Amino acid sequence: MKKYIVEFLGTMFLMFIILSTGNYLANGAALSLALIIGGAISEAAYNPAVALALMYMGKLPTNDLVPYIVAQVSGALVAVHAYNFYKMQY
Repeated sequence: MKKYIVEFLGTMFLMFIILSTGNYLANGAALSLALIIGGAISEAAYNPAVALALMYMGKLPTNDLVPYIVAQVSGALVAVHAYNFYKMQY
């Protein structure tokens, strides 16, 4: 369960940074930070395509693929809603 929470939070963090800054340096720094923090816990996929590639490489168990994708899509949707709320405030 911890790895799904890490995927959710990492995707949410990364998506919010991408939406709010649009700066390539900030996006790269956010991705690096998310990989350092979450890599040891959940393989730090943060993207359904990366999770699928990890499964095909044998680094992600097959039964973890669907929960990873659900966590990642959910994190991205929460980030979009948080960004829209943030944007309405300013």
